[in-house]
Amino acid sequence: MTAYERPSAPGSSGGTGSSGSLGADGRDTNGRGTDSHDAVVLAGGAARRLGGADKPGVRVGGRALLDRVLAACSGAAVTVVVAEPRPTARPVEWAREDPPGAGPVAALDAGLRHTTAAYVVVLSADLPFLDEGTVQRLLTALQEAGTEGVLLTDSGGRDQPLVAAYRSVALRRELAALRAEHGELTGLPLRRLTGALELTRITDPVASFDCDTWDDIAVARARIREHGHVLDEWITAVKDELGIDLDVDTGTLLDLARDAAHGVARPAAPLTTFLVGYAAAQAKGGPEAVAEAARKATALALRWAAEAEAEADDGTAPPPTAPSGTSTGTGTGTGTGTPEARPDAG
Repeated sequence: MTAYERPSAPGSSGGTGSSGSLGADGRDTNGRGTDSHDAVVLAGGAARRLGGADKPGVRVGGRALLDRVLAACSGAAVTVVVAEPRPTARPVEWAREDPPGAGPVAALDAGLRHTTAAYVVVLSADLPFLDEGTVQRLLTALQEAGTEGVLLTDSGGRDQPLVAAYRSVALRRELAALRAEHGELTGLPLRRLTGALELTRITDPVASFDCDTWDDIAVARARIREHGHVLDEWITAVKDELGIDLDVDTGTLLDLARDAAHGVARPAAPLTTFLVGYAAAQAKGGPEAVAEAARKATALALRWAAEAEAEADDGTAPPPTAPSGTSTGTGTGTGTGTPEARPDAG
């Protein structure tokens, strides 16, 4: 796992700018279109209900909670984590509220200063079931609804303002209003910010599930090991650990492993799938290269199994299939193209 170092001092803009205002053409001030988005992840809480544990670093499914959230927002142009720097699986920019521990509104303000996109995804660092599809759903709903933000609600109908996508100009407007009213943002609850916004709500009790207690952590760890989730969770975790950003047809690979195990030998399954991956990498290909290599290996495994079945049926090996126009003689038979029978064939 690669450690990414802090690129700039706390509270600095990191060279990315901070205005994020929209021009008359619907584009933000740095020229990116309104379909571009940044992400701000708040990861600096005290985790009192976890006994002060390092909550972003708690592992669920072998991955730190923070890394799971970073994987979900990997499509962001810029991802800012508001916390003290730490090793992460993906590159991020770091920010810190002033003073540290000043609360979520101050933390959001600090993170937003590193962003310039018209849209910003705002997330907490303790969402074990958040995925890229949910983040995209939030952004799509924000574009289509025309409101100032879209957030998830949990199973009890409660707003989750840290699983949301917002228009950056609306956040900056309300942050400025709060600062003008209170003089500072320290200690202000998020509802003081989001309560002034026009919001769209989407109910999603799974993606909005956050880990505030050790019981929550236990529930999350148990769920990802359930039969319907464990394979996808494992593949995602491996890809994240190895730095592989590649979508492949896992069904095809599983079918290949089955055919190799049944038609050749059980150890052939993992070795064959490894070789398929290696061949695709050598070809510098994407999912298509994996699929083509898997197709060839599957065909070979099926031919191998067919030969074994034929021998089991009649005690002789089937004649080899040769390209058109070539001899199938073995050099030890009659010269007619029929292979010599095995000595023990009777």
